Amino acid sequence: MEWELYRSFSHVLREGSLSGAARVLGMAQPTVGRHIAALEDALGLVLFTRSPTGFLPTEAALALQAHAYAMESMAATLERTASGFGHGVRGTVRVSVSEVIGVEVMPAAIATLRERYPELKIELVVVNQVQNLLHREADIAVRVSRPTQEQLIARRTGIIEWGLHAGRGYLARCGEPASLADLASHTLIGYDCGTPFIREALRHWPQFQHANLALRTDNDLAQLALIRADAGIGICQVALARSEPRLVRILPGELSIALETWVTMHEDLRQNTGCRVTFDAIASAMSSFAYQGEEEQT
Repeated sequence: MEWELYRSFSHVLREGSLSGAARVLGMAQPTVGRHIAALEDALGLVLFTRSPTGFLPTEAALALQAHAYAMESMAATLERTASGFGHGVRGTVRVSVSEVIGVEVMPAAIATLRERYPELKIELVVVNQVQNLLHREADIAVRVSRPTQEQLIARRTGIIEWGLHAGRGYLARCGEPASLADLASHTLIGYDCGTPFIREALRHWPQFQHANLALRTDNDLAQLALIRADAGIGICQVALARSEPRLVRILPGELSIALETWVTMHEDLRQNTGCRVTFDAIASAMSSFAYQGEEEQT
């Protein structure tokens, strides 16, 4: 069966209608409809039931969903990888970074990269979840721990430190805490849902238990925006706050989280010129942003 049938199937699953899938794919709606009918005939299954609200996936379609998405991801990876070979720096490179790094650090680096290599295309995936490079969910990723998989190239780019910060307006209004115990009388900004990393941090800083947080969000950018807006005291990256005169670090000797940063890439992409220059550009940007401990890289 042709890949086109599964591609149409994946998009109808996502969009919930033939018309929505056709818009995304740049096809005529009847063509997408023929693809779904052909796939159903080939598999001997009914994949969708038609309703006034759109196309509803059947149990069979839901069972096939993960496999179809995996095929789509692999096809996209094949196209990205192939596009980077040949003469010149060209093709598409998919880069995965965390929310704050993606918004505060990467745009300038990508703009400079694109100015130098106009035929290079960058897909910036801004998520805090770790993308699987072995499954090619991304080509390049910035991580806060050294990867252990032998198939990955890793370059250490320094250390990023997190600490307590507040805006000058908040401190003028509410005063500056002199100890961690004083945080009980302040507006604290933090997480909504716990993670293993947060649970480990709480062993050292119980003041940030969920019940003590007046402002809660799992979006790091939203937390940073609240700190900048003088809404309260929260944790953000020290290097980022240092560049903003309106932010003040609170109790630096009491709360500090320092993590190594690494830029990683699958070793199969070493000869891909687009991936190689993007890897170097991101590593350079991260090295400039982070502070440097003992030099160590592979």
